[in-house]
Amino acid sequence: MQGPRPVVLSGPSGAGKSTLLKKLFKDYENIFGFSVSHTTRQPRPGEVNGKDYHFVSREEMQKEIDAGEFIEHAEFSGNMYGTSKGAVQAVQAQNQICVLDIDIQGVKNIKKTELNPIYISVQPPSIDILEKRLRDRKTETEESLQKRLTAARVDLELSKEPGLFDLVIINDDLEKAYSELKEVLLEEIKKTEESRKS
Repeated sequence: MQGPRPVVLSGPSGAGKSTLLKKLFKDYENIFGFSVSHTTRQPRPGEVNGKDYHFVSREEMQKEIDAGEFIEHAEFSGNMYGTSKGAVQAVQAQNQICVLDIDIQGVKNIKKTELNPIYISVQPPSIDILEKRLRDRKTETEESLQKRLTAARVDLELSKEPGLFDLVIINDDLEKAYSELKEVLLEEIKKTEESRKS
């Protein structure tokens, strides 16, 4: 795959990935692009097909997975999620750094591909703080909250594997976390800016 190196961002729900990405996309307009994931879950209010997710049927998604069209995929809470090769190539074709927001299983799957991204894990300072953040969102039922916390514990445990991530950001201070994120991406940002001038 040509173009700048993609960035894989992983970490439990509520660790602050979305907040960090929003800042990054705002500060570096058009430098970064999201690969739009596929999912079999129903759209939430306000979500747009093709922008937030590619909403597809289970049959459709399974067919493409079997055809080798996906870099990674996983099942979570009874729904399938995944990143297609086409979604990443679409971003790279626009000479953008492709950002993939992926769970720990996905990270391990991508390690087996030729994608060669920069691997970054965003983590909460503690499970207690994570729980508070998730509760403050008021978007979860108690059951789904507990599922997310269980997933987060597994995620944090697995992410300790040496060499899995190029950078682990403990997000206890947003500005500090953001500057760590920018620092590791600076080289790719510069390359992208340069290649646009040429």
